[in-house]
Amino acid sequence: MTKYLFIYHAPMSPADATPPNDADMQEVMGQWMSWAGEAGEHLADFGTPLANGVRVSPGGATEPSTREVSGYSMIEAASMDEALSLAKNHPHLNMPGGCEIEVHEAQAVPGM
Repeated sequence: MTKYLFIYHAPMSPADATPPNDADMQEVMGQWMSWAGEAGEHLADFGTPLANGVRVSPGGATEPSTREVSGYSMIEAASMDEALSLAKNHPHLNMPGGCEIEVHEAQAVPGM
């Protein structure tokens, strides 16, 4: 099985969003947990929300990240097509504002 990194993009980070009320939060988390159950053994790391990204340049300079990365998950699948099938029905895609998921194959490092 190959590992695939799901990178979640959203127009704002979870920290910047208006906090949902308890009922809405339970509904959204229920959708995510349902997806996790469907992913089953393919879900290697559920992940977590991300915020306050900082870009580091080769000279050591830092500046706030301009990328809209809001979280990640790690999936194990037999192929990119299988990983994409898990992404296509992900509840993140139903969140407001035009949320997206990038899927990247984690490649083996030679000699490791």
